[in-house]
Amino acid sequence: MRKSLYFTAEHQILRKTLQEFFAKEILPYTQEWEDNRRIPRHIWELMGEMGYLGLCHEQQYGGSEIDFFCSVVFLEELGKTNAGFQTAISVHAYMATNHIARAGSDYLKEKYLRPAIAGKLISALAISEPEAGSDVQAIRTTAKRDGDFYVINGSKTWITNGTYCDFYEVAVKTDKGISLIIVEGEQAGVTRTKLNKMGLHSSDTAEIAFQDVRVPVANLIGEEGKGFYYIMDSFQLERLVAAIMSVGGMDWAMAQTLEYMAQRQTFGRTINKYQALRHTIAQLASEIEQNRQFVYHTAWLHEQGEFCVKECSMAKLLSTELSKRVIDECLQMFGGYGYVEDFPICRAYRDVRVGTIAGGTTQIMREIIAKMVIDDVQYKPAYSETEGESKLPTAREIIASLPARFRPEKAGEQTIIVHYDITGEQGGKFTIRIEAGKCSVGEGWVGKPTCTIALADTLYADLELGKADAQTAFMSGKIQVSNLPAMMQFSKCFKRVS
Repeated sequence: MRKSLYFTAEHQILRKTLQEFFAKEILPYTQEWEDNRRIPRHIWELMGEMGYLGLCHEQQYGGSEIDFFCSVVFLEELGKTNAGFQTAISVHAYMATNHIARAGSDYLKEKYLRPAIAGKLISALAISEPEAGSDVQAIRTTAKRDGDFYVINGSKTWITNGTYCDFYEVAVKTDKGISLIIVEGEQAGVTRTKLNKMGLHSSDTAEIAFQDVRVPVANLIGEEGKGFYYIMDSFQLERLVAAIMSVGGMDWAMAQTLEYMAQRQTFGRTINKYQALRHTIAQLASEIEQNRQFVYHTAWLHEQGEFCVKECSMAKLLSTELSKRVIDECLQMFGGYGYVEDFPICRAYRDVRVGTIAGGTTQIMREIIAKMVIDDVQYKPAYSETEGESKLPTAREIIASLPARFRPEKAGEQTIIVHYDITGEQGGKFTIRIEAGKCSVGEGWVGKPTCTIALADTLYADLELGKADAQTAFMSGKIQVSNLPAMMQFSKCFKRVS
């Protein structure tokens, strides 16, 4: 092996162990799982026995709690197996159990996390809905408090492991906002419908309906109303995991293609001797290596405790888009054989297509990156807030922060006077004045306003913190605005609350 900034001899031993394990226990059976549209349950327990489902989790609950580059090795090798299998396992080990591990009570960790790490329980993360994917704020599934229970109603879709899992971590709307609650799959009122997908056939994906499902309050993960922040935080790991597995998938595709090219002959020579094909492979190999190093760098930032939203979004964007092109170009090398199911590259061509959709589409990734690069939006980790000391800012604190968040280049030379009428304990009347490239905030109304805005203190805070949608609030009458164009221009003059 070549020298590496990231991998030690111990990592390489783990890689060899994984390659041997997958070659013996997984790869010989993946076509059977594809045909049956199901991964046998004993595989989960076998993965648990090997310790592969808890590499990043606490030892106290059966995990390994080792450095993140062991997970990088695991995910790269997982990415070389079967796409449906890698999807099911990665969602269970790095996404669905992640929220319990980071915000769950000791009771939830003992009841659900420990057996999930052991592979005795299968988990699923239920966020997406028919009308809400990356727009988590738009979810409609509700959880109403009834004594010591929540009563859940609504539906979810595109849920990996959704048909066969033992429990879900469900994103719901409670009285305090979006929350995460554990719901067991066999509870009364839960209906599961398996989806017939184009690819990832061995991976179970389902629509879930909840009708008056009663769940103990003890099944709440973390704090009520903090679910949106937990989800946004964990999206970074999900996207990094997707990028790492894409690296493994591209390595697999190239290996399959190079082996075929070394054997396939036309006009008396193997096709790996044709310059046009050789140069295509050279270009792909260069881009894969370039992408690999960026993914490793992002993994290193994650291991250092950095909340690297921009890099994780970039890694997911670039890796999944490149994977799509690599598989397409590799299939071309197989000619007509690449178009028949007997060749694994055919299955890979179907499977890779979802990479630029799942976990946040390519377009969503670009918008996140654009907000950070162009609009200077900064994101804060959720779990550090819930672990201790800092609390979410109040409406008055957010109003007071406007001068510090002011972006004079967006205001130009114009003068804008905005009167706020904010009701509630943290409200009041405020005048925000933008003039000569400066912003000031004062209590009470002063001067003739360009625009007057009236709303409740909680709604104002939710809008500024990204928990509520301004258009929805306006259309529903929860916010009154005297001059909508002026308000829109005014809002562009400030950085987001960080």
